[in-house]
Amino acid sequence: RAAEAMIVAGRVAVNGEVVVGIGTRVLPSDRVTVDGRPVAPITRRTYILVNKPVGYVSTARDPEGRPTVLDLAPRHRRLYPVGRLDYDSEGLVLLTDDGELTLRLTHPRYGVVKEYRVLVASHVSPVQLAALRAGPVLADGPTSPVDIELLRLEGAASWLRIRIAEGRNREVRRLCEAVGLTVVRLVRTHLGVLALSDLPVGAYRVLSGAEVRALRESVGLPAR
Repeated sequence: RAAEAMIVAGRVAVNGEVVVGIGTRVLPSDRVTVDGRPVAPITRRTYILVNKPVGYVSTARDPEGRPTVLDLAPRHRRLYPVGRLDYDSEGLVLLTDDGELTLRLTHPRYGVVKEYRVLVASHVSPVQLAALRAGPVLADGPTSPVDIELLRLEGAASWLRIRIAEGRNREVRRLCEAVGLTVVRLVRTHLGVLALSDLPVGAYRVLSGAEVRALRESVGLPAR
């Protein structure tokens, strides 16, 4: 309504011409001014949450010709996956064209937590849990302490909940291997404030405005 009032008052111009009608269409290339001062255009961004199945790579393209997570979502925009989720893993992947958000979600400085449900092939001992919580040393250096919980046993196997803020390549698998555990299944369930919830495997959904605002604000960006 504030915009309508400015138009009625003759304060808005497009390409030097005062706007006289509410509902005037404006193109991205048009120059809009209010009281003679330029108005920055609003760029609409796209935010899509995908439940990646096993057998897809989380890159924009694959030199080996394997399917990518972009094949699971509409192709109407140039989108990029946020972070890594390897070929044999599944779960939450965010696709967006918001470059600054992508940087902050993936840069270690912002400490964005990723949460996983992990099925390992054996029962987990208290010693192994303690070693993970202490932060094992991997080939590329020491790791931060791991937030880990034993959820339940499933036959001879165990389900774990693992939360980490680092973003090393295949980190969850390597952490488990470092304490003698073999990963059978790995599902990312959360990325920061985003949750996979009950989205079916292979499906996608567009984030709500409230989700986008919460996600951007969680890494210190203004709401769009």
